[in-house]
Amino acid sequence: MKPTELRDISDDRLREHIATTRRDLFGLRMQHATGELENTARMRSVKRDLARALTTARQRGVDPNVTTTAPEASNDG
Repeated sequence: MKPTELRDISDDRLREHIATTRRDLFGLRMQHATGELENTARMRSVKRDLARALTTARQRGVDPNVTTTAPEASNDG
C-alpha cells in the first residue's frame, strides 16, 4: 500500500492493515524456513509495507498494538 493511501484510511483500518501485514509476514517467514517460499523478494516488500504502516501510525499517535473490541455490557443489575 502506498504512503498516500495509508494516510487517507481511518485509524481502525490502519490497525487492521498492520495486523494483517504482520500475519502475512509471519506466514512468509514460516514458508521461507521450511523451504516452500519461491518468491523471497515478497518478504522484503511486505516488511517495507509494514514499516510504512507503522510509521504512519506513529505519526498520527495511534497505538498499532491496541485491538478494537466491542464495549462490554455493564452489569447494573
